[in-house]
Amino acid sequence: MKAIICTQFGAPEVLQLREVAKPVPKSNEVLIKISATAVTASDCMIRSFQFRFWPPLRLMIGLIGGIKKPRKPILGSVFAGEIEATGAGVKQFQTGDQVYGMTMLRFGTYMEYKCLPEKSVITLKPSNLTDEEAAAIPYGGIIALHFIRKAKIRNGQKVLIYGASGAIGTAAIQLAKHFGAEVTGVCSTTNLELVKSLGADKVIDYTKEDFTNSGVYYDLILDAVGRKKSRQLASKEQCQKALTPDGIYVSVDDSLPKLQLEGLILLKELAEAGQLKPVIDRSYPLEQIVAAHRYVDQGHKKGNVVITV
Repeated sequence: MKAIICTQFGAPEVLQLREVAKPVPKSNEVLIKISATAVTASDCMIRSFQFRFWPPLRLMIGLIGGIKKPRKPILGSVFAGEIEATGAGVKQFQTGDQVYGMTMLRFGTYMEYKCLPEKSVITLKPSNLTDEEAAAIPYGGIIALHFIRKAKIRNGQKVLIYGASGAIGTAAIQLAKHFGAEVTGVCSTTNLELVKSLGADKVIDYTKEDFTNSGVYYDLILDAVGRKKSRQLASKEQCQKALTPDGIYVSVDDSLPKLQLEGLILLKELAEAGQLKPVIDRSYPLEQIVAAHRYVDQGHKKGNVVITV
């Protein structure tokens, strides 16, 4: 089968298309024929060996990373596809099921087939979405859900999302609205209409307005970009000025998101109810993975970059 191998740490060109053995499911595993995956910021950071996450995650990635190349050379952490075969002990899935999910630090979705334990973060994909659309949900959706729940958003609270047009930001807008928040999205000029279309009550162009000096106070400020990646974002201390007395500042750099099946199921239900719409900037075939990584490296993608397998 075809797979993309990360031959060493470095520029996108270190990713090479190769033939590898097709996996065979164990008793408790399912064999998934992957139709779509996505290039996430995490994939690019691991490939280039440039980590901006908090120290415990850097350590975890280091343990699986190796010295000159990843110990898990097939990257990719999200997928959508079909169950092609099941192990003898599998009870939750059957051949032909249309599924989607996230492997997180297991990686391994830049290929045609993937074996996973049936109790992984995998469930039936949203029935109203294509495989490409389904693959665009787990990464941003699960991370955004983790931090929104961490902040314990309540109905009527004011939430500001910085980096509102990225994979995490586009999901965070919609999830915050689902939980009843009044949402302000911060993005660049070219992404204002996109952020509005996702349900943001107000949008701020960071190139023209400093939200920390606007006189408006928020119950939650969510940095959906990560401050080491964003030079435009005000410091945490500056953001404190825009918080209510009990307000919370949260950054995606703060902690490792919990990968839970329940969250993936909630995202499926919201997508089917029309309350969560995946945002896809570009789509590339697996053979053009280098071009896809090169584009994501630029740091200007809107939502997700999807790979068809």
